[in-house]
Amino acid sequence: MALPGHGLASDLSHGVRRRVRQGARDGRRRLADVNEQDCRITTAIGHLPYSAADPALAALTRSANHSKLWFAVATVLAAGTRHTRRGALRGVLAIAGASLLANGVLKPLVPRRRPAAELLPAHRSLDYPPTSSSFPSGHAASAAAFATAVAMESPKAATWVLPLAATVAYSRVHVGVHWTTDVAAGAGLGALAAMATKRWLPIRDIDEAAARPVAGAPRLPEGDGLALLVNTRSGRQGVDPYDELRSALPQARVVRLEDGADLVETLTDLAREDGTRAIGIAGGDGSVAAAARVAEDLDMPLAVVPAGTLNHFGRDVGVYDTQEAIDATGAGEAVAVDLGELRVHPDVEGREPARRVVFVNTSAFGGYPEMVRLREKWQKQWGKWPSAVAALLVTLARSRPTRVRLNGVERSVWMLFVGNGPYVPTGMVPSYRPRLDTGVLEVRYLRADRRLARTRAFLALATGVLGHNRIYQESAMRSLDIELLDGPVEVAADGEVVARGRRLRYAVADHPVPVYRRDETLWPHRATAR
Repeated sequence: MALPGHGLASDLSHGVRRRVRQGARDGRRRLADVNEQDCRITTAIGHLPYSAADPALAALTRSANHSKLWFAVATVLAAGTRHTRRGALRGVLAIAGASLLANGVLKPLVPRRRPAAELLPAHRSLDYPPTSSSFPSGHAASAAAFATAVAMESPKAATWVLPLAATVAYSRVHVGVHWTTDVAAGAGLGALAAMATKRWLPIRDIDEAAARPVAGAPRLPEGDGLALLVNTRSGRQGVDPYDELRSALPQARVVRLEDGADLVETLTDLAREDGTRAIGIAGGDGSVAAAARVAEDLDMPLAVVPAGTLNHFGRDVGVYDTQEAIDATGAGEAVAVDLGELRVHPDVEGREPARRVVFVNTSAFGGYPEMVRLREKWQKQWGKWPSAVAALLVTLARSRPTRVRLNGVERSVWMLFVGNGPYVPTGMVPSYRPRLDTGVLEVRYLRADRRLARTRAFLALATGVLGHNRIYQESAMRSLDIELLDGPVEVAADGEVVARGRRLRYAVADHPVPVYRRDETLWPHRATAR
C-alpha cells in the first residue's frame, strides 16, 4: 500500500524537475542569443575601414594594462583641488576592488572564449593578446570604477575622465579581445565597486559645517584691529605664510612665533595691545585650539588661517585658504563655534587641582592617540582613509584594554574618542562635522569586555560595518566623567598628547567662540569649482 501523500510528493518533485529543465533550456537559448548578438557587433566593427583610430585605440588599450593609465591620471588629479585629490584616492580604491572581483573571482568562475581572430582584420590584433577568460572585461571594470569614483568627488574632472574611460572600454572590443557583453558587465561591476567605496571612504557632500551667524563681529579691513600670530612649526616643512599675510593684511599686527616661546602667552600679550579687536592664528589644529582658548578668555572673535598639516578645523569651519580668511575678516562675517573642555585630574577621586584643556575637534585616550600618530605617519604615502584604517587595525592588534568608569558605569575599552559635536560617519574613523554649534559632545568607544572583541573589531573594520557591531558604542551627551581604574593614561586633544591623569571630566564650554567665516552666498565670484 502506498504511503499517504506519496503520490502528491512525487507529482511535486516531477514538476520541480520539469521547471528546472525548462529554465536551463531557456537560459541556454538566451545565452545563445547574446553570443549571436556579440558576434554580429564584433563582425560589424571588423568591417570598419582602416583609419588613424586603429593604432590610437591599440595604444590606448595597452596603456590601460595593469591600470597604468589610471594611476597616471590619478597623479594628475592629485595635483589639483581638494575634490580632485579625493577623486584620485577614491578611484584607486575602486580599481582595487573592481580588479579583485573581475580578475580574481569572476574570470575563474565564468570561463568564456575570447573573439576568434578571423572576425577582425590582422592589423587590429594585439601582439600579445590575453589568454584568460573573456568575461568580464577587467579593463572596462577598472575604467568604469575609476571614472565613477572621480565623478562622485569632482563632476568637473569627470567631464574628461568619463569619455576617456568609455574609449578604453570600447577599445577592448575594437582590438578583438572582448565581446560587447564582457565590456558591459565589466563596466557595471566597476561602477558598483566605486559606489561601494562609500562604506570605507564616505563622500563629504558639504564644504563647510552649518553654524549660526554671529551679528556684530568687527569688520577688519586690511586687517585693521587684528593681532595675528603665525606658528610656522605646526605646518609642512618650508611652508611659511608670514610674508603673504603681511602683504595681504597691511594694517594687521602679524607676528611670527619665536622658537621656545609659549603660544598662549604670546597671543595673549598681542591681544591686550591697544586697538586689538580680534585675534588670529595661522597654524594647525593644535595651534587653533590654543588660540581658541585665548579668544574665549578675552571674549574676542577668532580668525583662522589654515597653515597646518591636516587642518581639520579649518575644513569644518569652511576656511580653506588665506583668501577666505581675508575676505571674512574684512567683511565682519563670523559664525558661533562650540569649544570642547577637558579637565584632567591626577587622582581618581578628582580632589586635586585639575588642568583645563580646550579642544576644537576631538580628544581621546587608550589606543586612539597611537592610531592618530600612525595615521599621520602613513597619510602622505597612502592617503587619509587607507592609512586611518590600517592604523586602527595595527593599534587594535597592539593595544591593551583599559578599565574605566563612564558616568558611573564600569567598562573595559580598547580606545575612547570624544568629539566636539557629532561627527560622521559612524565608526572609529570619524571624518567631519555637519554642525559646529550643537552644544553636545559625541562619545565613541570600542568595548573590550565582549566575547572575541578584538576579532569582531577586525572583521567589522574589514567589512565596513563597525558602526553596526555591538562592541562599538556611540552616544551624544552634555558632559562625561571618566575614572581610569588601572592608573593614569595619556590623553590627546586635537592630535597632540596634552596631559596624563586618572580622572577626566569632559564638557562643552559655556560660551561659543565667534570664528570668522565667509558667507559664500555673498561671494559667488569666489566659488571653487569641483
